[in-house]
Amino acid sequence: MKTGFRFRCYPSAAQEQTLLRWIGCQRFVYNAKVREDRYFRAFARQSLQHVGQFAPQDQQYAQFIGEDTAWLREVPSVVLRNGAVRWKQAYGRFFKKLAGRPTLQRKPCAQSVWVTSELFQFDAVTDAATGAVQHRLILGTKKFPVGEVAFKVSGSFKVPASIHLTVEAGRWFVSGSFDDGATAPTFQETADWLAKFERQELLERAVGVDRGVAIPAMASTGHAFDFSDAQKRRTEKKAAAIRRWQRKLSRSAKGGANLRKAARRVEALHQYSKNMRRDFAHQTSHVLVSDPSTLLIVFEDLGVQRMTRRARPKQDEHGRHVRNGAAAKSGLNAAILRSAWGQTREFSTYKALRAGKLCLCVPAQHTSQECAACGHIHPDNRPSQAAFVCQRCGHQDNADHNAGRVIAHRGVDRVLSGQYKDKDRKRTMRLRQKSLGPERSEVTPTETTVSLDYSNAVQHGSVKWETPATTPCV
Repeated sequence: MKTGFRFRCYPSAAQEQTLLRWIGCQRFVYNAKVREDRYFRAFARQSLQHVGQFAPQDQQYAQFIGEDTAWLREVPSVVLRNGAVRWKQAYGRFFKKLAGRPTLQRKPCAQSVWVTSELFQFDAVTDAATGAVQHRLILGTKKFPVGEVAFKVSGSFKVPASIHLTVEAGRWFVSGSFDDGATAPTFQETADWLAKFERQELLERAVGVDRGVAIPAMASTGHAFDFSDAQKRRTEKKAAAIRRWQRKLSRSAKGGANLRKAARRVEALHQYSKNMRRDFAHQTSHVLVSDPSTLLIVFEDLGVQRMTRRARPKQDEHGRHVRNGAAAKSGLNAAILRSAWGQTREFSTYKALRAGKLCLCVPAQHTSQECAACGHIHPDNRPSQAAFVCQRCGHQDNADHNAGRVIAHRGVDRVLSGQYKDKDRKRTMRLRQKSLGPERSEVTPTETTVSLDYSNAVQHGSVKWETPATTPCV
Protein backbone atom coordinates (compact mmCIF):
# COMPACT_ATOMS: atom_id res chain seq x y z
CA MET A 1 0.00 0.00 0.00
CA LYS A 2 1.24 3.46 -0.85
CA THR A 3 2.30 5.50 2.16
CA GLY A 4 4.57 8.43 2.85
CA PHE A 5 6.69 10.31 5.38
CA ARG A 6 7.44 13.91 6.30
CA PHE A 7 10.43 14.61 8.54
CA ARG A 8 11.96 17.80 9.89
CA CYS A 9 15.41 18.49 8.49
CA TYR A 10 18.02 20.97 9.64
CA PRO A 11 20.31 22.24 6.86
CA SER A 12 23.18 24.52 7.74
CA ALA A 13 23.17 28.16 6.71
CA ALA A 14 25.27 27.42 3.60
CA GLN A 15 23.13 24.40 2.70
CA GLU A 16 19.99 26.47 3.15
CA GLN A 17 21.22 29.05 0.65
CA THR A 18 22.02 26.30 -1.85
CA LEU A 19 18.60 24.68 -1.45
CA LEU A 20 16.87 28.04 -1.82
CA ARG A 21 18.78 28.53 -5.06
CA TRP A 22 17.53 25.12 -6.25
CA ILE A 23 13.97 26.09 -5.35
CA GLY A 24 14.23 29.41 -7.19
CA CYS A 25 15.73 27.92 -10.36
CA GLN A 26 13.15 25.13 -10.52
CA ARG A 27 10.34 27.64 -10.00
CA PHE A 28 11.86 29.83 -12.72
CA VAL A 29 11.80 26.99 -15.28
CA TYR A 30 8.22 26.07 -14.31
CA ASN A 31 7.03 29.68 -14.66
CA ALA A 32 8.96 30.05 -17.92
CA LYS A 33 7.08 27.07 -19.36
CA VAL A 34 3.80 28.63 -18.21
CA ARG A 35 4.62 31.98 -19.84
CA GLU A 36 5.85 30.28 -23.00
CA ASP A 37 2.56 28.43 -23.33
CA ARG A 38 0.58 31.64 -22.73
CA TYR A 39 2.67 33.44 -25.33
CA PHE A 40 2.05 30.86 -28.05
CA ARG A 41 -1.65 30.56 -27.24
CA ALA A 42 -2.05 34.34 -27.46
CA PHE A 43 -0.51 34.33 -30.95
CA ALA A 44 -2.71 31.39 -31.97
CA ARG A 45 -5.78 33.53 -31.18
CA GLN A 46 -4.55 36.80 -32.69
CA SER A 47 -2.46 35.83 -35.72
CA LEU A 48 -4.12 34.13 -38.67
CA GLN A 49 -0.98 32.32 -39.82
CA HIS A 50 -0.54 30.78 -36.34
CA VAL A 51 -4.10 29.51 -35.89
CA GLY A 52 -4.06 25.99 -34.47
CA GLN A 53 -0.35 26.07 -33.67
CA PHE A 54 0.46 25.92 -29.96
CA ALA A 55 3.57 25.59 -27.84
CA PRO A 56 4.88 22.01 -27.83
CA GLN A 57 3.94 20.05 -24.70
CA ASP A 58 7.47 18.82 -24.06
CA GLN A 59 10.02 18.91 -21.26
CA GLN A 60 12.66 21.01 -22.97
CA TYR A 61 14.16 23.88 -21.01
CA ALA A 62 17.45 24.65 -22.81
CA GLN A 63 15.85 27.65 -24.55
CA PHE A 64 15.60 29.41 -21.19
CA ILE A 65 19.36 29.33 -20.57
CA GLY A 66 21.11 32.31 -22.13
CA GLU A 67 23.37 35.21 -21.35
CA ASP A 68 20.80 36.84 -19.08
CA THR A 69 20.05 33.58 -17.28
CA ALA A 70 23.54 32.13 -16.99
CA TRP A 71 22.91 31.60 -13.26
CA LEU A 72 20.74 28.61 -14.20
CA ARG A 73 23.99 26.74 -14.86
CA GLU A 74 24.90 27.06 -11.17
CA VAL A 75 22.44 24.29 -10.20
CA PRO A 76 22.30 20.63 -11.30
CA SER A 77 20.53 20.09 -14.60
CA VAL A 78 18.23 17.57 -12.87
CA VAL A 79 16.70 20.41 -10.86
CA LEU A 80 15.86 22.32 -14.05
CA ARG A 81 14.59 19.22 -15.80
CA ASN A 82 12.27 18.40 -12.91
CA GLY A 83 10.80 21.89 -13.16
CA ALA A 84 9.85 21.21 -16.78
CA VAL A 85 8.51 17.77 -15.81
CA ARG A 86 6.31 19.30 -13.11
CA TRP A 87 4.85 21.66 -15.69
CA LYS A 88 4.16 18.78 -18.09
CA GLN A 89 2.50 16.79 -15.30
CA ALA A 90 0.29 19.78 -14.48
CA TYR A 91 -0.73 20.06 -18.12
CA GLY A 92 -1.47 16.33 -18.19
CA ARG A 93 -3.94 16.84 -15.34
CA PHE A 94 -5.52 19.68 -17.29
CA PHE A 95 -6.04 17.48 -20.35
CA LYS A 96 -7.63 14.82 -18.13
CA LYS A 97 -10.00 17.49 -16.73
CA LEU A 98 -8.61 17.06 -13.23
CA ALA A 99 -7.42 20.66 -12.85
CA GLY A 100 -7.05 23.95 -14.65
CA ARG A 101 -4.10 25.06 -16.74
CA PRO A 102 -0.76 25.46 -14.97
CA THR A 103 -0.43 28.87 -13.33
CA LEU A 104 2.52 30.90 -12.13
CA GLN A 105 4.08 29.86 -8.84
CA ARG A 106 4.63 32.68 -6.39
CA LYS A 107 7.54 33.06 -4.01
CA PRO A 108 5.86 34.33 -0.78
CA CYS A 109 4.38 31.01 0.30
CA ALA A 110 5.52 27.48 1.15
CA GLN A 111 8.30 26.64 -1.30
CA SER A 112 9.61 23.25 -2.35
CA VAL A 113 11.98 21.61 -4.79
CA TRP A 114 11.40 18.19 -6.32
CA VAL A 115 14.57 16.08 -6.22
CA THR A 116 14.88 12.72 -7.94
CA SER A 117 17.23 9.87 -7.09
CA GLU A 118 20.17 11.32 -9.05
CA LEU A 119 20.65 14.00 -6.39
CA PHE A 120 20.05 12.32 -3.03
CA GLN A 121 21.08 9.25 -1.07
CA PHE A 122 19.85 7.80 2.21
CA ASP A 123 22.41 5.93 4.34
CA ALA A 124 21.89 4.00 7.57
CA VAL A 125 24.83 4.08 9.99
CA THR A 126 24.90 1.83 13.08
CA ASP A 127 26.60 3.17 16.18
CA ALA A 128 29.12 0.54 17.38
CA ALA A 129 28.76 1.56 21.04
CA THR A 130 24.99 1.84 21.42
CA GLY A 131 23.79 -0.14 18.41
CA ALA A 132 21.42 2.68 17.44
CA VAL A 133 20.78 3.21 13.75
CA GLN A 134 21.23 6.74 12.44
CA HIS A 135 19.98 7.78 9.03
CA ARG A 136 21.84 10.23 6.84
CA LEU A 137 20.60 12.26 3.87
CA ILE A 138 23.30 13.20 1.38
CA LEU A 139 22.39 15.74 -1.30
CA GLY A 140 24.12 16.91 -4.45
CA THR A 141 26.62 15.62 -6.98
CA LYS A 142 30.37 15.85 -7.38
CA LYS A 143 30.01 19.06 -9.37
CA PHE A 144 27.28 20.54 -7.13
CA PRO A 145 27.80 19.08 -3.65
CA VAL A 146 25.47 20.00 -0.81
CA GLY A 147 26.65 17.52 1.77
CA GLU A 148 24.96 15.66 4.59
CA VAL A 149 21.70 17.23 5.78
CA ALA A 150 20.59 16.43 9.31
CA PHE A 151 17.00 15.26 9.69
CA LYS A 152 14.88 13.69 12.42
CA VAL A 153 13.30 10.30 11.74
CA SER A 154 9.95 9.49 13.35
CA GLY A 155 8.92 5.95 12.43
CA SER A 156 10.23 3.58 9.79
CA PHE A 157 10.47 4.37 6.09
CA LYS A 158 11.88 3.05 2.85
CA VAL A 159 14.02 4.95 0.38
CA PRO A 160 11.66 6.62 -2.12
CA ALA A 161 12.25 7.25 -5.80
CA SER A 162 12.07 11.01 -5.26
CA ILE A 163 11.73 13.48 -2.42
CA HIS A 164 10.47 17.01 -1.85
CA LEU A 165 12.44 19.51 0.21
CA THR A 166 10.01 22.12 1.57
CA VAL A 167 10.49 25.27 3.61
CA GLU A 168 7.57 26.75 5.54
CA ALA A 169 8.02 29.75 7.81
CA GLY A 170 11.76 29.03 8.04
CA ARG A 171 11.30 25.35 8.88
CA TRP A 172 12.60 22.71 6.48
CA PHE A 173 10.97 19.34 5.78
CA VAL A 174 11.86 16.32 3.66
CA SER A 175 8.98 14.20 2.37
CA GLY A 176 8.46 11.26 0.06
CA SER A 177 6.25 8.27 -0.66
CA PHE A 178 6.89 4.54 -0.98
CA ASP A 179 5.09 1.19 -1.09
CA ASP A 180 5.23 -0.52 2.30
CA GLY A 181 4.10 -3.89 0.89
CA ALA A 182 0.94 -4.03 3.02
CA THR A 183 -2.31 -5.11 1.38
CA ALA A 184 -5.70 -3.62 2.21
CA PRO A 185 -9.19 -4.21 0.79
CA THR A 186 -10.55 -1.64 -1.60
CA PHE A 187 -13.36 0.74 -0.75
CA GLN A 188 -15.91 -1.28 -2.71
CA GLU A 189 -14.80 -4.61 -1.23
CA THR A 190 -15.26 -3.21 2.29
CA ALA A 191 -18.68 -1.77 1.38
CA ASP A 192 -19.83 -5.11 -0.07
CA TRP A 193 -18.66 -6.91 3.09
CA LEU A 194 -20.52 -4.52 5.40
CA ALA A 195 -23.67 -4.85 3.28
CA LYS A 196 -24.00 -8.45 4.52
CA PHE A 197 -24.51 -7.32 8.15
CA GLU A 198 -27.91 -7.07 9.80
CA ARG A 199 -29.12 -3.49 10.24
CA GLN A 200 -29.06 -3.45 14.04
CA GLU A 201 -25.65 -5.12 14.15
CA LEU A 202 -24.16 -2.65 11.69
CA LEU A 203 -25.77 0.26 13.53
CA GLU A 204 -23.99 -0.80 16.71
CA ARG A 205 -20.67 -0.82 14.81
CA ALA A 206 -21.24 2.56 13.08
CA VAL A 207 -20.24 6.03 14.25
CA GLY A 208 -21.77 9.19 12.85
CA VAL A 209 -19.79 12.43 13.15
CA ASP A 210 -21.51 15.80 13.15
CA ARG A 211 -19.19 18.71 12.40
CA GLY A 212 -19.93 22.17 13.74
CA VAL A 213 -18.44 25.48 14.78
CA ALA A 214 -19.06 25.44 18.54
CA ILE A 215 -17.84 21.82 18.71
CA PRO A 216 -15.68 20.83 15.71
CA ALA A 217 -16.70 17.15 15.82
CA MET A 218 -19.37 15.28 17.80
CA ALA A 219 -19.64 11.48 17.48
CA SER A 220 -22.88 9.57 17.81
CA THR A 221 -21.30 7.72 20.75
CA GLY A 222 -21.37 10.99 22.73
CA HIS A 223 -17.64 11.66 22.33
CA ALA A 224 -17.01 15.35 21.58
CA PHE A 225 -13.74 16.50 20.02
CA ASP A 226 -12.64 20.06 20.65
CA PHE A 227 -9.50 22.12 21.01
CA SER A 228 -8.13 22.57 24.53
CA ASP A 229 -8.61 25.84 26.40
CA ALA A 230 -4.88 26.54 26.17
CA GLN A 231 -4.98 26.11 22.39
CA LYS A 232 -7.94 28.48 22.12
CA ARG A 233 -6.17 31.13 24.18
CA ARG A 234 -3.00 30.80 22.14
CA THR A 235 -4.97 31.01 18.90
CA GLU A 236 -6.59 34.27 20.02
CA LYS A 237 -3.19 35.73 20.91
CA LYS A 238 -1.75 34.62 17.58
CA ALA A 239 -4.70 36.16 15.73
CA ALA A 240 -4.14 39.49 17.48
CA ALA A 241 -0.43 39.34 16.67
CA ILE A 242 -1.23 38.54 13.02
CA ARG A 243 -3.42 41.63 12.74
CA ARG A 244 -0.70 43.77 14.32
CA TRP A 245 2.06 42.51 12.03
CA GLN A 246 -0.17 42.72 8.97
CA ARG A 247 -0.66 46.40 9.68
CA LYS A 248 3.12 46.80 9.87
CA LEU A 249 3.44 44.83 6.65
CA SER A 250 1.03 47.13 4.84
CA ARG A 251 3.03 50.21 5.93
CA SER A 252 6.48 48.82 5.04
CA ALA A 253 8.31 50.03 1.97
CA LYS A 254 8.37 47.59 -0.90
CA GLY A 255 11.65 45.69 -1.09
CA GLY A 256 12.81 46.81 2.35
CA ALA A 257 14.13 44.73 5.26
CA ASN A 258 11.11 45.65 7.41
CA LEU A 259 8.79 44.22 4.76
CA ARG A 260 10.65 40.90 4.75
CA LYS A 261 10.72 40.81 8.55
CA ALA A 262 6.97 41.46 8.86
CA ALA A 263 6.19 38.87 6.18
CA ARG A 264 8.26 36.23 8.01
CA ARG A 265 6.50 37.00 11.31
CA VAL A 266 3.03 36.74 9.75
CA GLU A 267 3.96 33.44 8.11
CA ALA A 268 5.31 32.03 11.39
CA LEU A 269 2.18 33.08 13.29
CA HIS A 270 -0.06 31.41 10.70
CA GLN A 271 2.07 28.28 10.95
CA TYR A 272 1.03 27.70 14.58
CA SER A 273 -2.68 27.56 13.71
CA LYS A 274 -1.95 25.35 10.72
CA ASN A 275 0.03 22.85 12.82
CA MET A 276 -2.63 22.89 15.54
CA ARG A 277 -5.41 22.06 13.04
CA ARG A 278 -3.37 19.24 11.52
CA ASP A 279 -2.64 17.79 14.96
CA PHE A 280 -6.33 18.00 15.93
CA ALA A 281 -7.38 16.25 12.71
CA HIS A 282 -4.82 13.47 13.21
CA GLN A 283 -5.81 12.86 16.84
CA THR A 284 -9.55 12.93 16.09
CA SER A 285 -9.25 10.56 13.13
CA HIS A 286 -7.01 8.24 15.16
CA VAL A 287 -9.59 7.97 17.97
CA LEU A 288 -12.39 7.30 15.46
CA VAL A 289 -10.54 4.64 13.47
CA SER A 290 -8.63 2.87 16.26
CA ASP A 291 -11.80 1.94 18.17
CA PRO A 292 -12.03 -1.88 17.70
CA SER A 293 -15.85 -1.82 17.95
CA THR A 294 -16.18 0.56 14.98
CA LEU A 295 -16.41 -0.66 11.39
CA LEU A 296 -18.25 2.23 9.73
CA ILE A 297 -17.50 5.96 10.09
CA VAL A 298 -20.01 8.37 8.55
CA PHE A 299 -19.63 12.11 7.90
CA GLU A 300 -22.11 14.55 6.45
CA ASP A 301 -21.14 15.74 3.00
CA LEU A 302 -20.31 19.42 3.59
CA GLY A 303 -19.06 21.65 0.80
CA VAL A 304 -16.52 23.59 2.82
CA GLN A 305 -15.31 25.61 -0.14
CA ARG A 306 -18.84 26.64 -1.05
CA MET A 307 -19.77 27.38 2.58
CA THR A 308 -16.81 29.72 3.07
CA ARG A 309 -17.39 31.99 0.07
CA ARG A 310 -17.41 35.70 0.73
CA ALA A 311 -20.75 37.54 0.94
CA ARG A 312 -22.02 38.96 -2.35
CA PRO A 313 -22.43 42.73 -2.71
CA LYS A 314 -25.98 43.95 -2.11
CA GLN A 315 -27.62 46.94 -3.78
CA ASP A 316 -30.84 48.78 -3.21
CA GLU A 317 -33.34 49.83 -5.88
CA HIS A 318 -31.26 52.92 -6.67
CA GLY A 319 -28.07 50.93 -7.25
CA ARG A 320 -26.40 52.05 -4.04
CA HIS A 321 -24.49 49.45 -2.05
CA VAL A 322 -26.06 48.53 1.29
CA ARG A 323 -24.99 46.35 4.20
CA ASN A 324 -24.70 42.70 3.20
CA GLY A 325 -23.49 41.12 6.46
CA ALA A 326 -19.97 40.67 5.12
CA ALA A 327 -18.36 41.07 8.55
CA ALA A 328 -20.54 38.36 10.11
CA LYS A 329 -20.01 36.08 7.12
CA SER A 330 -16.26 36.62 7.33
CA GLY A 331 -16.28 35.60 11.01
CA LEU A 332 -18.32 32.49 10.22
CA ASN A 333 -15.92 31.55 7.41
CA ALA A 334 -12.94 31.90 9.75
CA ALA A 335 -14.65 29.75 12.40
CA ILE A 336 -15.42 27.02 9.85
CA LEU A 337 -11.85 26.97 8.55
CA ARG A 338 -10.48 26.86 12.11
CA SER A 339 -12.49 23.68 12.84
CA ALA A 340 -10.48 21.51 10.39
CA TRP A 341 -13.58 19.85 8.89
CA GLY A 342 -11.93 18.81 5.67
CA GLN A 343 -8.71 17.46 7.19
CA THR A 344 -10.61 15.40 9.79
CA ARG A 345 -12.65 13.65 7.11
CA GLU A 346 -9.67 13.23 4.78
CA PHE A 347 -7.44 11.69 7.46
CA SER A 348 -10.25 9.41 8.68
CA THR A 349 -10.82 8.16 5.13
CA TYR A 350 -7.30 6.95 4.44
CA LYS A 351 -6.78 5.59 7.97
CA ALA A 352 -10.06 3.65 7.82
CA LEU A 353 -9.15 2.15 4.46
CA ARG A 354 -5.79 1.00 5.80
CA ALA A 355 -7.53 -0.55 8.86
CA GLY A 356 -10.06 -2.43 6.72
CA LYS A 357 -12.91 -0.13 7.72
CA LEU A 358 -15.21 2.16 5.76
CA CYS A 359 -15.51 5.94 5.92
CA LEU A 360 -18.19 7.57 3.78
CA CYS A 361 -20.27 10.73 3.45
CA VAL A 362 -24.04 11.13 3.37
CA PRO A 363 -26.19 14.12 2.34
CA ALA A 364 -26.28 16.80 5.01
CA GLN A 365 -29.81 18.06 4.34
CA HIS A 366 -31.93 18.31 7.54
CA THR A 367 -29.53 16.28 9.71
CA SER A 368 -29.87 18.94 12.42
CA GLN A 369 -33.70 18.96 12.24
CA GLU A 370 -34.41 15.21 11.98
CA CYS A 371 -35.25 13.19 15.11
CA ALA A 372 -32.99 10.18 15.61
CA ALA A 373 -35.78 8.33 17.44
CA CYS A 374 -38.78 8.70 15.09
CA GLY A 375 -37.39 10.40 11.97
CA HIS A 376 -39.64 13.49 12.20
CA ILE A 377 -38.16 16.54 10.43
CA HIS A 378 -39.21 20.06 11.42
CA PRO A 379 -37.36 23.34 12.08
CA ASP A 380 -39.12 23.67 15.46
CA ASN A 381 -37.21 20.59 16.65
CA ARG A 382 -34.33 22.99 17.35
CA PRO A 383 -35.52 25.47 20.02
CA SER A 384 -31.90 26.59 20.53
CA GLN A 385 -28.47 26.04 19.09
CA ALA A 386 -27.56 23.29 21.59
CA ALA A 387 -30.96 21.70 22.37
CA PHE A 388 -33.10 19.26 20.38
CA VAL A 389 -36.75 18.51 21.25
CA CYS A 390 -38.83 16.44 18.83
CA GLN A 391 -42.28 17.96 18.24
CA ARG A 392 -43.81 14.54 17.49
CA CYS A 393 -42.40 12.02 20.01
CA GLY A 394 -40.91 14.42 22.58
CA HIS A 395 -37.40 12.99 22.25
CA GLN A 396 -34.84 15.33 23.88
CA ASP A 397 -31.10 15.32 23.31
CA ASN A 398 -28.11 17.51 22.63
CA ALA A 399 -28.48 18.82 19.10
CA ASP A 400 -25.02 17.74 17.92
CA HIS A 401 -25.36 14.27 19.45
CA ASN A 402 -28.77 13.80 17.83
CA ALA A 403 -27.35 14.89 14.47
CA GLY A 404 -24.51 12.37 14.85
CA ARG A 405 -27.03 9.57 15.40
CA VAL A 406 -29.02 10.66 12.34
CA ILE A 407 -25.84 10.65 10.24
CA ALA A 408 -25.00 7.13 11.46
CA HIS A 409 -28.51 5.90 10.49
CA ARG A 410 -28.18 7.39 7.01
CA GLY A 411 -24.76 5.80 6.51
CA VAL A 412 -26.04 2.36 7.53
CA ASP A 413 -29.01 2.68 5.16
CA ARG A 414 -26.74 3.58 2.24
CA VAL A 415 -24.40 0.66 2.86
CA LEU A 416 -27.23 -1.88 3.30
CA SER A 417 -28.89 -0.71 0.09
CA GLY A 418 -26.07 -2.43 -1.79
CA GLN A 419 -26.06 0.34 -4.39
CA TYR A 420 -23.56 2.67 -2.77
CA LYS A 421 -20.52 3.28 -4.97
CA ASP A 422 -17.47 5.28 -4.18
CA LYS A 423 -17.49 8.44 -6.25
CA ASP A 424 -14.73 8.99 -8.76
CA ARG A 425 -11.78 10.74 -7.18
CA LYS A 426 -9.21 12.95 -8.77
CA ARG A 427 -6.07 10.94 -9.24
CA THR A 428 -2.58 12.28 -9.59
CA MET A 429 -0.37 10.92 -12.32
CA ARG A 430 2.24 8.42 -11.30
CA LEU A 431 5.63 9.44 -12.55
CA ARG A 432 7.64 6.87 -14.42
CA GLN A 433 11.38 7.05 -14.79
CA LYS A 434 11.22 6.87 -18.58
CA SER A 435 9.07 10.00 -18.74
CA LEU A 436 11.58 12.25 -17.02
CA GLY A 437 13.24 13.33 -20.23
CA PRO A 438 16.88 13.89 -21.13
CA GLU A 439 19.54 15.76 -19.23
CA ARG A 440 20.58 19.28 -20.15
CA SER A 441 23.53 18.04 -22.17
CA GLU A 442 21.18 15.87 -24.22
CA VAL A 443 18.65 18.63 -24.86
CA THR A 444 18.93 20.42 -28.15
CA PRO A 445 16.47 23.10 -29.17
CA THR A 446 14.35 21.81 -32.03
CA GLU A 447 12.77 23.75 -34.84
CA THR A 448 9.04 24.33 -34.64
CA THR A 449 6.60 25.28 -37.33
CA VAL A 450 5.84 28.54 -35.52
CA SER A 451 8.00 31.27 -37.01
CA LEU A 452 8.45 33.56 -33.98
CA ASP A 453 11.53 35.49 -32.93
CA TYR A 454 11.65 33.98 -29.44
CA SER A 455 14.75 35.80 -28.27
CA ASN A 456 13.14 39.15 -29.12
CA ALA A 457 10.00 38.10 -27.30
CA VAL A 458 12.00 37.36 -24.18
CA GLN A 459 13.92 40.58 -24.47
CA HIS A 460 10.76 42.67 -24.75
CA GLY A 461 9.06 40.90 -21.87
CA SER A 462 6.40 39.04 -23.87
CA VAL A 463 7.62 35.77 -22.38
CA LYS A 464 8.17 35.95 -18.68
CA TRP A 465 8.79 32.90 -17.09
CA GLU A 466 -9.19 22.75 3.68
CA THR A 467 -22.62 21.24 24.71
CA PRO A 468 -21.41 18.28 26.46
CA ALA A 469 -18.15 17.67 28.22
CA THR A 470 -15.47 17.74 25.60
CA THR A 471 -12.23 15.85 25.18
CA PRO A 472 -9.42 18.28 24.32
CA CYS A 473 -6.71 17.28 21.90
CA VAL A 474 -3.36 18.51 23.15
